Amino acid sequence: MRALRHPGAIPLRPREAFRIRGEQIDGSFVLPDETYLLEAKWESTPTGAADLHVLHGKLDQKAAWARGLFISHAGFSEDGLAAWGRGKRVICMDGLDLYEMLQPGLPLEHVLARKTRRAAETGMAFIRVRELFP
Repeated sequence: MRALRHPGAIPLRPREAFRIRGEQIDGSFVLPDETYLLEAKWESTPTGAADLHVLHGKLDQKAAWARGLFISHAGFSEDGLAAWGRGKRVICMDGLDLYEMLQPGLPLEHVLARKTRRAAETGMAFIRVRELFP
């Protein structure tokens, strides 16, 4: 969570990984009016639909206003994103997104604001940072 902080950015009020009976949450944070549950995968293979369904299943058991942020270092498989579907409460980022956010110093709240708006408009959970900040 420390890597996602930016000088002058809105405080995220992060919470480290925690357990709720029967499940593990990698962390959570709050942006002005939204609570995000965080799932992070630092594996060498792209994330598929099964892992995306797991996070969405965790969200289904939480308050309706909770959102998810899924960070996959290796990205997401095209088949996995297609099988997972559209219209979920999860925003996806990959390692390249993180680099393209941190390199020019884009605050996480700005990136998530654009990603959530695009997801609301298109139903797509994964939009590259470079497409949102040309």
